[in-house]
Amino acid sequence: MNNAVNDGDWSGNWVAERLGVGLEGDDGLPAMLGLALRRNPKRAHLLVSNVLGKHVPQSPSVVYGHGVALGRRVREMLGEAEAATAVVLGYAETATGLGHAVADGLGAAPYLHSTRRPVPGVTRAGGFEESHSHATSHLLLPEDPALLAGEGPLVLVDDEFSTGNTVLNTIRDLHERYPRQRYVVVALVDMRGAEDSGRLRSFAGEVGARVDVVAAASGVVRLPAGVLEKGQELVARFDAGCGADVAGRAHAAEPRNVSPRAPGGAHQPSHLVKRAHLHWPPGLPDGGRHGFTPVHRARLEAALPGMAARLAEALPAGVRRVLVLGFEELMYAPLRLACGLEEVTGAEVRFSTTTRSPVLAVDDPGYAIRTRLVFPAHDDPADGPGERYAYNVAGAGFDAVVAVVDSVADTPALHAPDGLLARLADQVPHVLLAVVPTYVPEPHPSPERPVMLPEPLRGPAFSSYAPDEVGWLLQDLSDVPLEAPTEEREEAVQSGGAHYAESLPVEYQPTEQYQELFHAALRVSAARIAQATGVVTETVLAERSPRPVLVSLARAGTPVGVLMRRWAQYRHGLQLPHYAVSIVRGRGIDANALRWLAAHHDPRDVVFVDGWTGKGAITRELAEAVEEFEEREGITGFDPEIAVLADPGSCVRTYGTREDFLIPSACLNSTVSGLISRTVLRADLVGPHDFHGAKFYRELAGADVSAAFLDAVSDRFTEVADTVDAAVKELMDGDRTPTWAGWRAVERISEEYGIHDVNLVKPGVGETTRVLLRRVPWKILARAGAGADLDHVRLLARQRGVPVEEVGELPYSCVGLIHPQYTRGATGADGRAVNV
Repeated sequence: MNNAVNDGDWSGNWVAERLGVGLEGDDGLPAMLGLALRRNPKRAHLLVSNVLGKHVPQSPSVVYGHGVALGRRVREMLGEAEAATAVVLGYAETATGLGHAVADGLGAAPYLHSTRRPVPGVTRAGGFEESHSHATSHLLLPEDPALLAGEGPLVLVDDEFSTGNTVLNTIRDLHERYPRQRYVVVALVDMRGAEDSGRLRSFAGEVGARVDVVAAASGVVRLPAGVLEKGQELVARFDAGCGADVAGRAHAAEPRNVSPRAPGGAHQPSHLVKRAHLHWPPGLPDGGRHGFTPVHRARLEAALPGMAARLAEALPAGVRRVLVLGFEELMYAPLRLACGLEEVTGAEVRFSTTTRSPVLAVDDPGYAIRTRLVFPAHDDPADGPGERYAYNVAGAGFDAVVAVVDSVADTPALHAPDGLLARLADQVPHVLLAVVPTYVPEPHPSPERPVMLPEPLRGPAFSSYAPDEVGWLLQDLSDVPLEAPTEEREEAVQSGGAHYAESLPVEYQPTEQYQELFHAALRVSAARIAQATGVVTETVLAERSPRPVLVSLARAGTPVGVLMRRWAQYRHGLQLPHYAVSIVRGRGIDANALRWLAAHHDPRDVVFVDGWTGKGAITRELAEAVEEFEEREGITGFDPEIAVLADPGSCVRTYGTREDFLIPSACLNSTVSGLISRTVLRADLVGPHDFHGAKFYRELAGADVSAAFLDAVSDRFTEVADTVDAAVKELMDGDRTPTWAGWRAVERISEEYGIHDVNLVKPGVGETTRVLLRRVPWKILARAGAGADLDHVRLLARQRGVPVEEVGELPYSCVGLIHPQYTRGATGADGRAVNV
């Protein structure tokens, strides 16, 4: 820590010299902070941030950049898995925009800020006190009461961390309602002393949670004895008419550029105060007062260029210096508009906001608040009328101001002769008013509808995978009897009496001989699978997203998603989020799972993962389901193309190989997939607001080889690293356009064998194995010379009495044919297949 600041140009020298206040800290601290005097009986000095965009006009890209940088630091500290479950909470009023920017930097965290504006119809989810503030009570009013109820880290954002009292009050209140294991406190500056730091550590121990602090700079403020009384004396002296504060207030004379009272008593601004129409997206929240999700963020990003262009068009020609002025808690929307305007105009753009904070203004280079404009509150505040302020606007050389307010604040008081617009027009030649619609939450859902989708299920409570390997966006149906004999299920499905997803097959229990085949296949193919894993993961990182969110299609895709996550960690040190979701042929993907993903991540980062392609039915199903979801929900950004380990059907562009080889995880069911069943979708079990279901077969733990499969493959990563690099280069240099050769082959086979239903033709080793394990097979087509890759298929076929027919021309190693006219009478009571 450096010695006290004594830079002659520092905007805190005036206070330091008169009150003996000392500021010590990091080298960058003087550039970030100045000092002023509060009109507050509880604290004399005010730390004035130069990069917050509140009291000091600053470049919007600088303001936004500081918040985003802090968010990225939090993401790096938490790791991708924990960051994916984080929620960000910002403090009103000064840190509402900063907290929002931190959430942006974090990646895909939902955001909420406290508020001092009660909103009828919105239930309070918490609150706390800010003891040193002029307005102490903070309310938490999320539209979704469960927003704060998750178990992930809570990231609390304020502009400065001084004593820690506000943070302690917040955590104390929320921890009683929604206990969690980790909190992160984020601030532009950490100004705590040793005693305050120790108090936070003790508090963390008391509540049994980890509390970390992230700040752009740190230091301490040295306060001499009697500083409060001296500060109050200085304020009183200047309020009595001494110095520039009175001149800076600029409200003694009748304001210029305001027209006479209009008919009916309303006041209208002159032609120099005009409206700029933003065309704000309908239904998009104006900020985080009631919550702001990644879906909202994506909509805002898409609309910002057009809104910024409309502002630029509304500005007079030739303006050189423009201020975008936000309104109290409404900081983020004006900030992002200012960033957009900065990109499309040649003018110098600055950003700041109005405030409730009463601060003394002194026109001195060594003082942080040079001027102030005073005007009455114009948003009908709950605590009654009072003064509001805009600092460092008068005399700053702006030739245009864009005042951005929400519609609740667009009142007669805003347009009155002593209102904000008149005060601005008194100082600046051109004033634009841009109004953002105030977001009004919809009424709460009915009691029978869940207010929020649950958090993902994780092992060991659900599945045998480690909790960080995958989160299952499913509901646990382990206690529900769902299994039916294979023959009963097949007859019901083919007769149209039931859908295959409405029940589960009895889990196949492998014989000792079959288990040995699995382990032999794993020993032979582990390196081959490791290479395919590396190739598909590197392709995803290069072409889809540098920090993808892996979403595997349960359950066959889930082991592949875990392996891709392990490769990214092994090769790049990345901790990628990974979830498993349900997709059902003919019914589409779980829309609630997509809603959850969109609320917690940027949809553009989501990469759907599966094990292999057959004829491409799921590829088409996913594309149609995502298109339908986006049209219905208005949520966009999901890329429906699946990334697969093997693409023998030539259905996708992102794959590890297009060879049809044995992937040992296809040999088994739940015992190689974390002991999770195939997914279930049945109306009496899965409501319209539920995730699809699945079962966790805890009783099969003795036969579980899920971890053994993953470890056997990931143990070969080092061995194949060099070949992966070469294979990726070759892949990217080649033509990967899908040919859908597999689909055409299936159509041909369906007709040649008189089946006339492509759904009963299952191409490839993986799909053929599923036919033998779950359905009633009719016959197996095997490519001549396929060799050991089909040993387990031949064994299963012998066990079930299914003929294996050697075929010379076959684009797959094998194809499984489901009995085309199945009844239990057609196959015998034991379910063994017969020819027809």
